[in-house]
Amino acid sequence: GERSLTAVALIFALLRVSDTPFVVLDEVDAALDEANVARFRSALESLAEDRQVIIITHNRATIQAADTVYGITMSEDGASQVVSLQVPHGR
Repeated sequence: GERSLTAVALIFALLRVSDTPFVVLDEVDAALDEANVARFRSALESLAEDRQVIIITHNRATIQAADTVYGITMSEDGASQVVSLQVPHGR
C-alpha cells in the first residue's frame, strides 16, 4: 500500500505543477489499504479543487468522495444501462 500511495503522490505532484484541466485515473487505489485510501481520498479531493477528476474505481471509500457517480448495470434481458447519481454538496 505504501509504494502505491508513493506512486500516486508522485503523479499528483506532477499534476500540481502542470496546467491539466482534467485527469482520468483508473483503479489507482486498488492496492491501497483502508488507512492509505483515506490519505488518497484527501489528496484526491485537494486535486479536484481546481480541475475535473474522473476516477474509475470499485473502492467504496473513494466513491464517497465524488460529486457525481456513474455506474453500469445489466438488466435481466442482458442490456447494459448507465446509472448516474448526483451527490448533494454539504455531505
